[in-house]
Amino acid sequence: MGIIAWIVVGAIAGWLAGMLRSEGSRGFLGNMLVGIVGGVVGGFVFGLFDKSGADGINLYSIIVATIGALIFLFIKDRLVK
Repeated sequence: MGIIAWIVVGAIAGWLAGMLRSEGSRGFLGNMLVGIVGGVVGGFVFGLFDKSGADGINLYSIIVATIGALIFLFIKDRLVK
């Protein structure tokens, strides 16, 4: 997946994760970073179940990255108080 695709999917996934957690937006850069980390985390988790990770700008990639972002934010909240 190219850098532009990572930015687009990351921004959407980060924003969705913030909305699902009732935190709101972290700004474009914050959402993008959370979403990109979420894509990596989601790809790792989905890989454990023999599923593919984020692989382009499509709904599946956004779902994988959003789930990964939610996992990342959950862990971050538990470690950083």
